[in-house]
Amino acid sequence: MRTASLLLAIYSSTSFRSPPRWLASHSSIHTTHSSPRKKVRGTPARSEQAGMADHHHLPPEPVEERRHHKGGKAVLADDLKPRRRYGYYGGGCGGPARMLCFVVLVVLLLAGITALVLYLVYRPSRPALDVTSVAVYSLNASTAAAGGRGASPASGPGAPTALAASFQFTLVIRNPNGRSAARYDRLAAYVSYRGEPITAPVPMPPLVQDADSAVAVAPVLGGGAPVPVSPDAAAALATDVSYGVVALRVVVLGRVQFVSGPFRSGWRSMYARCDLLVGVRKGVAAGPEAPLLGNPACAVDM
Repeated sequence: MRTASLLLAIYSSTSFRSPPRWLASHSSIHTTHSSPRKKVRGTPARSEQAGMADHHHLPPEPVEERRHHKGGKAVLADDLKPRRRYGYYGGGCGGPARMLCFVVLVVLLLAGITALVLYLVYRPSRPALDVTSVAVYSLNASTAAAGGRGASPASGPGAPTALAASFQFTLVIRNPNGRSAARYDRLAAYVSYRGEPITAPVPMPPLVQDADSAVAVAPVLGGGAPVPVSPDAAAALATDVSYGVVALRVVVLGRVQFVSGPFRSGWRSMYARCDLLVGVRKGVAAGPEAPLLGNPACAVDM
C-alpha cells in the first residue's frame, strides 16, 4: 500500500499528465481499505486527477443525445409526419381534389379543341355577287323651273334637277360554302351615279340558298317618280350619254345568316356593290339590253 501511494506521488510530481488508469484504480482501492489515521498528503488531488483521466478516456457523447438530454427541444412524433404543402393562395389540390382538377382541365381542353375544329370546318365565307346583263329602259334628266310648272333644260344652273331612270339587272348570288346554307333577308337594291342615287331603293324578296349553289335574280330598279340629283351629276350624265358609255354602280343591301346542320350563325349585315360600264345610245327611251363593257367588279362586305 505504501509502495503504490509512493509511486503515485512520484508520478504526479514528475509529470503533468494524469497517472495511468491502473495505477489510479489500484491506489483508490488501497486507500479505501487503509486506516483513516494514516493519510498521504495529496490523496484528494490524485483522486480528482484519476476521475478526470477516466472521463477523458470515455467516448464522446452523441450530439443528438446531448441535445435531447441537456435542454434541447424534444422531437414529437407529429413533427416527423409529412406536412401538406399549400399553393400561392393558401390552398391546393390533393387526393380526390387533385383528380377533379385534372379532369376539369382535360374537359376544358377537349372542348376548346372541338370548338376550334368546328369553326375551321364550318367557317362561313362571304357570298359572291355578279352582274350578267342589264337593260336600260329610261334615262332622262329634266330641270324644273322655279315655279315648278314645267321642265326646261335652259331654266338655269341653279334650278333643281330630277332624273328619271329605269333599269333591269340580272344578279347572280353565289354561296361558296360547301357545308353551310345561306338565308337572305331585308334585301334592297338601287343604282347610283357618281356617288348619288339615281333610283329609289327597291325591296327584294327573301332568299334561301343551299350550300355551294347560285341564285339568279332580275329586279327592275327605278321606273317610279324622278329622283332629285345635283346639277353637276345631271350635266355629267348627259355628257356620258352623248359619248355612249355610262359608269353605274349597283348597290345591294340586306342581311345574311348561315346554317350548318344544327349550328346557326347570327344575322350579319351585307353591303354589296358592283361597278359597271354600260353602253347606251343617244336619246335612249326603251330598247334591248345594253352591252356590259369590260368585266364588272363586285365587292361584298359583311
